[in-house]
Amino acid sequence: MATDTHASAPTPVGCTNFKLRQLTRRVTQHYDQHLADSGLKITQYSLLTHVDKLGPLAPGDLARRMDMGASTLTRNLQPLVAAGWLEIGEGADARSRLVHITEAGRETRRQAQRRWKAAQLALNDKLGVATVVALHGLLDQGLAAFHEEDNHED
Repeated sequence: MATDTHASAPTPVGCTNFKLRQLTRRVTQHYDQHLADSGLKITQYSLLTHVDKLGPLAPGDLARRMDMGASTLTRNLQPLVAAGWLEIGEGADARSRLVHITEAGRETRRQAQRRWKAAQLALNDKLGVATVVALHGLLDQGLAAFHEEDNHED
């Protein structure tokens, strides 16, 4: 008698994209509430942090490191440049540009970091540390699969 091994295996129910977007909206709201007094949204805090740690760097490199499209990066950079927290200056030649953080941007990021840490700890409490660790592992695994696919397309 043949056994159907697929019958007992769990199968996803519902749309994975919808479920991920629901969760990311709620997590974004959570971080934004904690960061509100700093004047930053979580996307802006993340961008400042990446430029502070990696910069100065070309916008294309920053977009790749943050896994976002060039137009999304440009939109997200604009308010940070307008606030004087980031600058886009000349690169190695006339056609290239480099993004770097200003001293005001470093100070804003430092002040917001305490609020970010509080948001992270509150999220750990809400979801449970084991769940957050497992979620990070699953997200890293999913991102790696997409990066692998991207590398095979080249």
